[in-house]
Amino acid sequence: MSRHVAIVTDSTAYLPPRTMERHGITTVPLTVVLGDRALEEGTEISTRSLAQALQKRRSVTTSRPSPEVFAETYRKVAESGATGIVSLHLSAELSGTYDAAVLAAREAPVPVRVVDTGMVAMALGFCALAAAETAEQGGTVDDAVTAAEKRAGSTSAYFYVDTLDYLRRGGRIGAAQALLGSALAVKPLLQLQDGRIELLEKVRTASKAIARLEEIAADHATGAGVDIAVHHLAAQERACALADRLRARVTGLAELHVSEVGAVIGAHTGPGLLGVVVSPR
Repeated sequence: MSRHVAIVTDSTAYLPPRTMERHGITTVPLTVVLGDRALEEGTEISTRSLAQALQKRRSVTTSRPSPEVFAETYRKVAESGATGIVSLHLSAELSGTYDAAVLAAREAPVPVRVVDTGMVAMALGFCALAAAETAEQGGTVDDAVTAAEKRAGSTSAYFYVDTLDYLRRGGRIGAAQALLGSALAVKPLLQLQDGRIELLEKVRTASKAIARLEEIAADHATGAGVDIAVHHLAAQERACALADRLRARVTGLAELHVSEVGAVIGAHTGPGLLGVVVSPR
């Protein structure tokens, strides 16, 4: 049984399964509540089912993992040979996942450092990868935490939504509350700022908003060794087209991922989401 520092994250990191397997990253699922059914993200509800439910205006909410789920995860990871665990999660401003992990960590059989990355989606995923790569090179728990926090500090996330209605319903728009009412007719560009979803710009049409999203992302993707993730929900064609344009514009590009967000983030953004994560290594 190998002795190692293990990395745990949650299902909103949206890391490709092969990447998680290659780096030994363990994922704890959040839950989507569809009507009266509680479904685990990633295994029990598809993004297509979610999009259809949202379009039909069915009741959709989300829920954090319980401390008991985290405790069981930490126990299994420790039994696999981990001498310490770094548990990296989406912003505590957006979810109670971090708090649940902290409660479970107190009773874990090995030391657990729980980190509120202030990130979500591949902005969180890139932090988990940085921590995992550091652990693979023999780094300590502290080293892995430092690597994740450094990556979080250099990572930016921007996104476009067709409507603010889903964010309004879920209470996730923070300072963008000022847009509600008459401004729901505009096409907002949002950013992840200090762990919260904040208004970046207001644009009048979808095409102009997406062009502006591309421009902002390209402007921030400077220097060598920049990873980019393009996220979407029920907008594969637009996401691939945006990714192709960014690939042509960003000279220091290391890797570019295109992926559909899972049900938890999709429940709060709605179909039509386009997001870009820019993460210098």
